[in-house]
Amino acid sequence: MEPKPILAEVIGKKIILKMPKNDEDVKFVLTLRYSKWNRDGYFWEIPHYPGNLERIQMHFGERLSPVIRHEVVSTDPIEQSRKVDKNQVLVIKTRAGRLRLIFGYNPTLTKTIKSIPYYQWDLKNKWWTIPYSEQFLEEVKGKIGELGLTFIFEEEEKKTDVVAKVSPYDIPNYRKCPEEYIHKLEERRYSQSTIRAYVPLFEEFLNHFPEVELKELGEKEIMEFSHYLVTIRKVSSSHQNQAINAAKFFFEKVKGGERKYYHVDRPIREKALPEVCSEEEIVAIFKATENLKHKAILMTIYSAGLRLGELISLKIKDIDSKRMQIRVEQGKGNKDRYTLLAQKTLEILRLYIKQDRPHHFLFEGQGSKIESPLPYSKRSVQNILRDALEKTKIKKKVTVHTLRHSFATHLLEHGTDLRYIQDLLGHESPKTTQVYTHITTRGFDQIKSPLDGLDM
Repeated sequence: MEPKPILAEVIGKKIILKMPKNDEDVKFVLTLRYSKWNRDGYFWEIPHYPGNLERIQMHFGERLSPVIRHEVVSTDPIEQSRKVDKNQVLVIKTRAGRLRLIFGYNPTLTKTIKSIPYYQWDLKNKWWTIPYSEQFLEEVKGKIGELGLTFIFEEEEKKTDVVAKVSPYDIPNYRKCPEEYIHKLEERRYSQSTIRAYVPLFEEFLNHFPEVELKELGEKEIMEFSHYLVTIRKVSSSHQNQAINAAKFFFEKVKGGERKYYHVDRPIREKALPEVCSEEEIVAIFKATENLKHKAILMTIYSAGLRLGELISLKIKDIDSKRMQIRVEQGKGNKDRYTLLAQKTLEILRLYIKQDRPHHFLFEGQGSKIESPLPYSKRSVQNILRDALEKTKIKKKVTVHTLRHSFATHLLEHGTDLRYIQDLLGHESPKTTQVYTHITTRGFDQIKSPLDGLDM
């Protein structure tokens, strides 16, 4: 049997190397600086530094197939760097929930920025970005004032040039998502929210190439479609990534193709810290909610740290008043877990159940009957919170998910270990839960600078 050929592909600043496992070859690849193994695509990623390709060709010799060079589709938006005077600092709150800082060389201010979690330096545009929060903004503003610099603050305008996607009414012979695609999603136990997201995305991909047969679609079309989403539709990076994944699912899972690396520059999503309410703001929301059922809904979400989908899926039997727990069945990732049942939540739930007499779901929608129970709608929960916020003085952008973030942050501020918070929230990775350590200010007043301990 002839050995499998070794494939090398050049994609912009990367070299993709696909080769059979061989200890000597792996040792060689590891000598190439910053080379790394891509677990998803089953290939090596090597920087296209001067000399790297030649070293690869020399090492593998005739075992190496002809090198393939790809034209990379760039999806990076073109930024125009702003000019500021040397005594000015321009701070822009971006649409992505970040603060962009533009200023001249200043090591002291740079050091302050580097002390903030998730800071990033944009080499091309020569500016810093950090997650937006009131605390971080005040910290940066205070340092700018200490340095005698002028603070200039701006907010990016919201996008108004997003192009709507093609609908079934826009083109003749609109192609619907194949049944086998939906069946495969269900077979692999994807959540209903994921299915609802993937199906229209894949339909948009199909109808972007109305003259191309389904079996003829492939990598070239994925690249072209991705470029269209960014340059014409001007969608967000998360939308673009999900669209690529929807197309990949068809080729890899439905058609059983090999897991493949598609040569598209996926945008890197900048990390933004979640918005949270203070405990006083949470109280204000509850006080503004007069309807008993509505108050029970908001209190249950906050006191148990529930996602919106988890809340409307709760059944009466999931409330365990003896153990003071709420059972969450088939949460995100199809996982079951237990979370907290607060005493005050239990009391208001008892009043609500006595009044409304739900049959099956804890919170049921209009028209729900014993023989055909209907869960409460997500939109109705969102409207409840919106109406409550209008009666308060809260100016933050608060969503139903903000209540979950606030639950985790307040637990942390009251001394709960992160590992327990991770379990209560149903996070698979502790890294997801650690974001709350960057929101809370608990313990800052107890930290003493080492300067204060010096004998001066």
